[in-house]
Amino acid sequence: MGTSTSSHVDIALIGGGIMSATLGMLLQSVRPDATIAVFERLESLGQESSDPWNNAGTGHAALCEVHYTPERADGTIDIQRALLVNEQFQRSLQFYAWLVEQGIATLPGDFINPVPHVGFGHGQVDVDFLRRRHAALVVEPPFAGTVFSDDPDQIAEWLPLLMRDRDSDDPIAVTYSEAGTDVNFGALARIVVNALAKRGVDVRTGCEVQKLARSDGDRWALSVKDRASGETRQVTADFVFVGAGGAAVHLLHQSGIPEIRGVGGFPVSGQFLRCTNENLIAQHNAKVYGRPATGAPPMTAPHLDTRLIDGRRGLMFGPFAGFSPKFLKRGSKTDLFHSIHRDTVGTMLAVAKDEMPLTSYLVRQILQSKSDRIDHLRDFMPSASGSDWELIQAGQRVQVMRPTSRKRGILQYGTELITSGDGSIAGLLGASPGASTATAIMLDVLERCFPADYPRWQPRLRDIVPSLGATLASDPLLFQKLQDRSHRVLGLAEPALNA
Repeated sequence: MGTSTSSHVDIALIGGGIMSATLGMLLQSVRPDATIAVFERLESLGQESSDPWNNAGTGHAALCEVHYTPERADGTIDIQRALLVNEQFQRSLQFYAWLVEQGIATLPGDFINPVPHVGFGHGQVDVDFLRRRHAALVVEPPFAGTVFSDDPDQIAEWLPLLMRDRDSDDPIAVTYSEAGTDVNFGALARIVVNALAKRGVDVRTGCEVQKLARSDGDRWALSVKDRASGETRQVTADFVFVGAGGAAVHLLHQSGIPEIRGVGGFPVSGQFLRCTNENLIAQHNAKVYGRPATGAPPMTAPHLDTRLIDGRRGLMFGPFAGFSPKFLKRGSKTDLFHSIHRDTVGTMLAVAKDEMPLTSYLVRQILQSKSDRIDHLRDFMPSASGSDWELIQAGQRVQVMRPTSRKRGILQYGTELITSGDGSIAGLLGASPGASTATAIMLDVLERCFPADYPRWQPRLRDIVPSLGATLASDPLLFQKLQDRSHRVLGLAEPALNA
């Protein structure tokens, strides 16, 4: 049995991914004298949801994600979420540029690279939707550079794999933006957290927070186990952020805060097809997104993605949904079972009753063979051969199930920030666009959890994120100025890495 020691910190960050990394750097910048500790259960940082093969790594900016622009009943396109996501990603770009200017990230190409973002539609219905989507967005400053084309020759020049062996009678269209990026959030998390360690932050890997509860004096008590030695460390903290991916559900329930009451989680595992043919990989340079299948959740939007990871180009297609009871890729098979208790069972049963289309979709996905998945890929790449692709297991996502009135529940998509009434604890639940909008979400944490300090922190925060307090979509000159600055500092005006 391991021994136990105790200590106190001002701020405890649970999880060593991009969320804790971003919040840690912002807090260290406005509170340089605060004692901060980071606890990561794995032996290295950024290995779960932040890992590049566990997520799409898009740099979600709504430039290509057509599911961010739903069609209304009258046929018009709702662009509000697209504007919000782009605004949030611009803040992330500004934060990344600040990291480079401060010498924290000396080689931006290690974590971010320019890759065109493409919205894709084939068949007359999708082509018409894409045309109307483009018309609604292109008048807005963040999307002014996006080009619509239904010309097969132009599309073949941009995206040869999409046109090779395609039926000439199949209508096809794309929206093409050169402002897109590919982001390796795992690499970025490691860069930032390692920089925090050099600034005196206590970074503990291989350490799992097993218990979280109120202690005397309104502090939080964390029981932290070193997974190698078995030693248990008792840590108290004035403020706790739970950025532990799917494990955040369990820890927030342990905290007992009323804001988490009745909130459950349902795990969905992901799979991708990864290309093994270097010749094909070299012929594609874009992130190409289509519309989710009828009845499928937004996070399942199919995409053919160029990835740039550790200096090497890759190509993936998916996602394909699966099921695992784990809440983390390297979690426990009892995670789902342990999430069912008196506070959550009603919500989970209500969601199960109301979400039969999702259940049916997941069952169909689980039963798919590799040849079925290759058939889906051929919607994007008609010439695809199964011998050029391997199936890989991606990350776990835990979808939020929230109670509503009259004993009902809803399944929520996207990310959700949970904060206690007194601001002493916050946690992040959900999935996409998550990592891409981490800076905006963590600024929200600061505003909601430190309301007395936030006003005096704003000048320093504007040094890091100059658009703080502004709405870029309504200020074209400011948008262009700040995006040009971010792209220049991050080297995004340069050609993407060649194979």
